[in-house]
Amino acid sequence: MTGALDRLAARAEIVKLARVLGESEQRLEFLQDVPAADIRTLRDQATEALHGAHQPVLRKLVSASGIIPVPVLVTLAQKAFGPLLSARLAGLIDGDRGVAIALKLPAPFLADVAAELDPRRAVHILSELPTATVSDVSRELRRREDWITLGRLVGGVPPEIAEAGLAELNERQVLEVAFVVDDKSSLSTLVARQPADRCVAYARAADEYDLWHALFDLLAHLDDDLRERLVTAGLDDDPELRSRARRAAADLGVESLLT
Repeated sequence: MTGALDRLAARAEIVKLARVLGESEQRLEFLQDVPAADIRTLRDQATEALHGAHQPVLRKLVSASGIIPVPVLVTLAQKAFGPLLSARLAGLIDGDRGVAIALKLPAPFLADVAAELDPRRAVHILSELPTATVSDVSRELRRREDWITLGRLVGGVPPEIAEAGLAELNERQVLEVAFVVDDKSSLSTLVARQPADRCVAYARAADEYDLWHALFDLLAHLDDDLRERLVTAGLDDDPELRSRARRAAADLGVESLLT
């Protein structure tokens, strides 16, 4: 089954690399047989090149902004800097000041910034945002169906912050986001914190929206007990759904995830 899971991982990495490069996923399908770790390395290098550019100028700008009142910076962010430059500056600005600015920005603009952000550079700000702000931004990203940005945020913040974002999503949307999360070691913790009745709905969402690949990828990253609970809750009471799940698992080569 390792080969099948590797193909799922490569598929997820292609989706994310396409976003970074501004290309369609179809143009990168030739990478499907490349190890996921290598695609991830390429994506990280591209991200580093984009976010690492013009650092001396950006640092001077951050230094100069230290004497500017927060309300003025809020206006500058929206009227002068824009989402891209704001995202680059977020990785350099002091955490408390970054949070103070974020709290005064509207959710649609924060969602624009999030789409340009490398969360690893701004975790000092993201991890301190109040739940209400995270929820507002998550709802906006959900409206846009921007699963990749949500996945980056879920994988780059503490579990309680990620949980607030996931609470705004239905089961289909959780599957979409989980598939593109970078650090999937956190998925067991996040899924375990979800209400029990959601476990039943994941398989139905995978069936209805052709997201079996995302469900099986999620199952592969859960601990054994939690995976068994999801499979049992989602499939045991619906023989027809269980049959379709087994066919989908066979097509993807991951039958053992359902045993």
